[in-house]
Amino acid sequence: MKSLKIAYRTLKRNRRRMILTTALIAIGVMFVLLFAAFSGSFKHYMIGQITDSMLGHLQIHRQGYVASLDNMPLDKNIPEHKLRTIERELDAMEGIVSYSLRLKHSALISNFDTSTNLRLNGIDPAIEHSTLPQLRSRIIGNADFAHGEVLIPDIVAKGMNLKIGDSVVLVVTNNIGSMNARTFKVAGILQSISGPGGRDGYIHIDDSRSLLRLHQNEANEIAIRLHDLSALPQIRQKLTHLLLASNKPPLEIHGWEELSPFSSIAKMIDLMSISIQIILISIVLISILNVMIMSVYERIKEIGTMSAIGTPSSFILSTFLFEGMLLGIFGLVVGTALSYGVVYGIGDMTIRFGRQDDILLSPVLACTQVAFIGVLVIVVSALASLYPALKAARMNPVDALRS
Repeated sequence: MKSLKIAYRTLKRNRRRMILTTALIAIGVMFVLLFAAFSGSFKHYMIGQITDSMLGHLQIHRQGYVASLDNMPLDKNIPEHKLRTIERELDAMEGIVSYSLRLKHSALISNFDTSTNLRLNGIDPAIEHSTLPQLRSRIIGNADFAHGEVLIPDIVAKGMNLKIGDSVVLVVTNNIGSMNARTFKVAGILQSISGPGGRDGYIHIDDSRSLLRLHQNEANEIAIRLHDLSALPQIRQKLTHLLLASNKPPLEIHGWEELSPFSSIAKMIDLMSISIQIILISIVLISILNVMIMSVYERIKEIGTMSAIGTPSSFILSTFLFEGMLLGIFGLVVGTALSYGVVYGIGDMTIRFGRQDDILLSPVLACTQVAFIGVLVIVVSALASLYPALKAARMNPVDALRS
């Protein structure tokens, strides 16, 4: 404890240098924590939008379906008997909140004047809203649409000047080339989100099967919602073991990150976070190393006197180590306090990303992130002080007093 008191007194004696070094470290800590808070908020918001209003956490398909998804294949549907087996396994598995069957296919939509292509999702609305709890918030109109009604994306509604209550014709071609058409009523309009799904419409799954003239209750996608997204790898492994044992027909299980291009952006955000932490390490290392080396050279005679009167080398070593660590701790405390002040001062904010102009960010400084940065700063401070401290502890007292 004596070496700690001496280190603190030395820092007080060189107050200006201590303030400047502390300020530099505090700025680095503040920017790292603020970046982590805002980027983490953006990432979690976007992942929540994608998983909770479009994809779900996990999806089950017949093998090869995802690879040919752009063509909306209908020859890779999961047959009814296989669906019953999958449903029994999902009902018995812990950690799954809900799952919904989907029948996805392409269609031509016409308002009797113009027409355009559309990706249709045949769903059971009640079950789909349990699997995608934020889907309802994207819908303007009747989210609980019935048979004979369709939800269309806003990009199609604007292009074709369609409104809720209008009649449209949906034309589909099944897997044997037979065409079928029916008139539907527009029950609602889907607001777009960033990522895939900009031209996705929804109808009842029974209407999809009728349009495609399917004689069995087939589906080509099963979306799954989990209690905890962090448990995705474990549940995926269990599903793989349970469902892929039977290879008639072979199935594939995909996580949301394999189905959404935003996963690449999420990885870039994580990489940028690591890069900024490396910059913080450099700031702390260089600033403390510079200050401590200067301190050693300025106090050569003092170190020589301490050694000459029999002060142990370990005491001198610990004194200089504590000086560097105190600088790091002071900078950490100030930087963390400033970060909390900025986060709570700004509060929630709205930004624009892609086609969305109402992304609500609610930055939060996670305790784990603050603790990690704290440990990182203290460890780097100790490492930066180690060389100057060893140099001071090994100094020859005679040479030090002669200098």
